[in-house]
Amino acid sequence: MDTTPNTLSDDEKQAGWELLFDGKSLSNWHVYNRGNTSSAWVVRGGVLYCDSNSDLKKGDLVTDKEFENYELTFDWQLERAGNSGVFVNVQERPDIDATYHSGPEYQLLEDSHADFEKPLKRSGCLYTFFPQKNFVNTKKVGQWNHSRIIQKNGKTEFYLNGNMTAQVDFNSTTWKNLVTRSAFKDYPEFGKHSKGRIALQDWSRGVSFRNIKIRQL
Repeated sequence: MDTTPNTLSDDEKQAGWELLFDGKSLSNWHVYNRGNTSSAWVVRGGVLYCDSNSDLKKGDLVTDKEFENYELTFDWQLERAGNSGVFVNVQERPDIDATYHSGPEYQLLEDSHADFEKPLKRSGCLYTFFPQKNFVNTKKVGQWNHSRIIQKNGKTEFYLNGNMTAQVDFNSTTWKNLVTRSAFKDYPEFGKHSKGRIALQDWSRGVSFRNIKIRQL
């Protein structure tokens, strides 16, 4: 298996995998509702990094394309006490102010963050809805975690470092009822879609990504 970051092996190409991050540019991505504008997101040494020292306006990165049935894999790490996330099924429209107003979140959290004491906010969770299905430790600061998201016909699974951490059907009555009882109930488009953009969160910054790969199912 080819271990060079941000590349595809022959087997991966044969299986239909594509790179969403080429290790060199922000190609395939833009800032939510702002297009290809300057932001805290930069490419350094083959890593997509949200600069914690940037004074530029906050903005989540979203894919140029929408995705429905897919498998997504990515490596990530956070600076100490860092907090970020990956959103799925994001609807990009001028009347929707933020990615989290429509897209459910795969939570990314460094273990020393205060929210680590809250089971619904740990890495790999479907943020604020379910605790980890199987408890998984994140790697130490400076080491890469590996995540996977699989979605088909609204049925979605989250994995962290090889273990399933969440499972949900976004088309189910159970999910719809959970949303109506949640803090997201005031966002009319939240969690109602099984197709949309994928977004990387600019929250407390200091988050890094590499090996962002996707294949259609």
